[in-house]
Amino acid sequence: MTDTRVISTWTEFTRNSAVYLLITFVAIKVYKFLFCCNRTSEMSSFSMATHPEALRRERILNSKLYFDVPLSKVSIIYSSAYNIFFLGIEKLHPFDSTKWGRVCKFLVSDGFLEEKSIVEPLEASMTDLLVVHSENYLNSLKSSATVARIAEVPPVAFFPNFLVQQKVLYPFRKQVGGTILAAKLATERGWAINIGGGFHHCTAERGGGFCAFADISLCVHFAFLRLRISRVMIIDLDAHQGNGHETDLGDDNRVYILDMYNPEIYPFDYRARRFIDQKVEVVSGTTTEEYLRKLDDALEVASRNFQPEMVIYNAGTDILDGDPLGRLKISPDGVTSRDEKVFRFAREKNIPLVMLTSGGYMQSSARVIADSIENLSRQGLIQTQPE
Repeated sequence: MTDTRVISTWTEFTRNSAVYLLITFVAIKVYKFLFCCNRTSEMSSFSMATHPEALRRERILNSKLYFDVPLSKVSIIYSSAYNIFFLGIEKLHPFDSTKWGRVCKFLVSDGFLEEKSIVEPLEASMTDLLVVHSENYLNSLKSSATVARIAEVPPVAFFPNFLVQQKVLYPFRKQVGGTILAAKLATERGWAINIGGGFHHCTAERGGGFCAFADISLCVHFAFLRLRISRVMIIDLDAHQGNGHETDLGDDNRVYILDMYNPEIYPFDYRARRFIDQKVEVVSGTTTEEYLRKLDDALEVASRNFQPEMVIYNAGTDILDGDPLGRLKISPDGVTSRDEKVFRFAREKNIPLVMLTSGGYMQSSARVIADSIENLSRQGLIQTQPE
């Protein structure tokens, strides 16, 4: 009887020990697995943190700003969200903050464009913007005073930031999405026009001159990775120097910058001027004939100096005679000729072209832009009707 109890006790002890050992073994394996996963995650995070280019690459590849556009749409990008309406205070700035919508209305009413054929872009997210901008800069936009300085409208500083985000920065983020998407469309169809964008005064770390986000710099980085473009030419023909993209991209030998600007007006960024590959200065009072002659010469030189795979054309209309900020004397027909020359420059070399409307501080700018786009259509340089 005693022997039986001893054997039973020993059997139970052995079984319990086996279960204990099994549980311990499994626990050790699970711990090792979790430790390895955590270490891998930490190493991955560390790698991303210490290699900004890897993080930039990940953000670009995960972005939703590139999407397929059906052939029922043409290569003209616009959203009604581009236009800025902010309790009337937007009128305190000379920029026509409804210019973009008025351009499209002219194109539609003139029979050159159907509303349903216009491409609407997505809004650039915080992650998209971080491809170029720092977190510190983007966080600074949570201050209404900072946005007021950038937009050059002091009363904006007194409004709650959530309202400033909605009424000012959201339209800008939509236009950034349009600029980035335009590069994809241009590579597929030869050209694309964003009826907006061209915020050429904004750098990765600082906004200014009514430019809160560096859409040109962002567009270039997306094109390098997603479109496998290796050489980009920026032709900046806004009256003001494009100091934003010059600061961001000036030391990148994959980018060639032709900037034709009035040196006697904002931004007086002499440091950024050192990054311009081809500088063409047109002083206050420059007339249409002289301007177009200088442009012809500049395009010929650019053609010899650089062979781009994409052209980004910043087509500001502040060169118009009477513009209070540009101070040049270019006629509306001169703007039309200018745009046609740039499009022919790209077409003759079979280079995809992205056009951005950028600056222009007169009510007449919208009509001039629409007339120029209609001329491009008549000349067969663009197609404003679906295939």
